[in-house]
Amino acid sequence: MGPPSRIANDEQQTTPLSYETAVAQMYALGHELAQTPSHKFDLTHMRVLLAALGHPENGFPSVLVAGTNGKGSTAATLASILQASGLKTGLYTSPHLVRINERIRIDGGPIGDDDFALLHDVVDRTAERLVEEGDLPWHPSFFEMLTAIALEYFARNRPDMVVLEVGMGGRLDATNVVEPRISIITDISLDHQKYLGETVGEIAREKAGIMRPGGVVITLPQLPEANDVIGSTLLDVGARAVNAVPYVPPVSPGSGQWPVVSGQCQRYPLDVMGAQILVESPLVGRHQLRNLALAVAATAELHRQGDTRITPGTIAKGIRETHWPGRFHVVPAAGDNPEYVLDVAHNPAGAWALRSTLSAAYPELGDGRELTMVFGVMRDKAVQEIAEILFPIAERVILTHANNPRSATPAEIRQAAARVAAGSEIEESEDVGLALERAREVAGSGGLVVVTGSIYIVGEAMRTLGVRI
Repeated sequence: MGPPSRIANDEQQTTPLSYETAVAQMYALGHELAQTPSHKFDLTHMRVLLAALGHPENGFPSVLVAGTNGKGSTAATLASILQASGLKTGLYTSPHLVRINERIRIDGGPIGDDDFALLHDVVDRTAERLVEEGDLPWHPSFFEMLTAIALEYFARNRPDMVVLEVGMGGRLDATNVVEPRISIITDISLDHQKYLGETVGEIAREKAGIMRPGGVVITLPQLPEANDVIGSTLLDVGARAVNAVPYVPPVSPGSGQWPVVSGQCQRYPLDVMGAQILVESPLVGRHQLRNLALAVAATAELHRQGDTRITPGTIAKGIRETHWPGRFHVVPAAGDNPEYVLDVAHNPAGAWALRSTLSAAYPELGDGRELTMVFGVMRDKAVQEIAEILFPIAERVILTHANNPRSATPAEIRQAAARVAAGSEIEESEDVGLALERAREVAGSGGLVVVTGSIYIVGEAMRTLGVRI
């Protein structure tokens, strides 16, 4: 076991809380963004907590993934490739679709309820002691607690590699306590401006904070403001950049390599590590090509660093077996039920990605086939901009909200989207289950229902529809 004996002794002295109580106590801390003004992001506090736990962050090698969009898809794909290569692989992502355990995984399996309750007890009692002794000014936040639990879990289980998705930003994010073998920066756009800055450049500066002096950074060309910041930060810290462009397929349909979408699979040939493989990815959409390229570039770099178990064949296998639900997840029509597409699109960039993918996957929309949209979002998001992108492609929009205190009510969404809503058929439903019932009724067996917005909306819909998480 990685942690010091003091923690093992603590575990024997007290019976840990039940899983249900542990989760309830986590949620009682409030959302990680809902801190009081005095609760600034501060890695010093996170490091104090981890020092008291015996520095679990030093107990495994890691890859750290930051960005605005695509970091979860990139992390999940990379973890799947590493697992397919025979490496015991940890994965930490956020947020979750249905259960908090989804965020902490080893070889695809979520942390067990008993392990979660035990480690919550260890971390929580350690934090309380630090507050009592004056070493911490206040109890750690939801995300700091969860990250500490994840790091402790990984340290105890000794994976060969852990892929960590940054929660928000990067420079001051709780995950940024590790010393990663590789840092990955996915596409950067506007989101969380209240916390990260009002411009793409300011946000990019926070994301670039995951770079390490002399480290390796995987990235792709993106918006000029972001490119400038990433480039200058690379020079400032002396990091080595690895461009993932060679792993992005040509975007010209005439090239003969444009990805073919068949069902829920995107196929194209790819040259990697001196061999050509057939990429078969369950993550559909042009934007996913960039995320996949970042993951492949990272695995090729890990192979270059000495992880010889990674081969072109294991890369192909890992991509094919990637499981990242809620991202353009198609539920086929059955009986009287319509076809469903479930996709997280919680900011304008994500909304454009969804709209583009729908257009490519369903060219018949607007030509006899109607789209019904079930939509809900958190109130701190760019509701008006998202609505202006998505609502015009739907014949009817059913507004709803998730069982989450941050979720905007249907009335709040309607008010924020008043300009675009005036020309659309807009309905309101008090919860996701009722919204799905109404969508099924109006869409019919031949229609298409798109469930989108917040990850919590998609998660509740998946649970209602019986989709495997």
